[in-house]
Amino acid sequence: MARNYKKEYENFHSRPEEKKRRAERNKARKLMEKKGLVSKGDKKDVDHKDRNTSNNKPSNLRVASKKVNRSKNSRTKA
Repeated sequence: MARNYKKEYENFHSRPEEKKRRAERNKARKLMEKKGLVSKGDKKDVDHKDRNTSNNKPSNLRVASKKVNRSKNSRTKA
């Protein structure tokens, strides 16, 4: 079965709380770009150590590979 992106956007990505979280993640990436730690197309993610996307303190952010950062969701909290 094919993925229905339009329905997915209507049901999840367009919700106000998800828009806010996405904006917070984008802000964290922009902060790391200004520091020169990441760049467009480098295949790196900006990781929030405490998994709280609204906490964009420099001490809470780090650069991680996509594989490492995105596998955190399947692990238990440390």
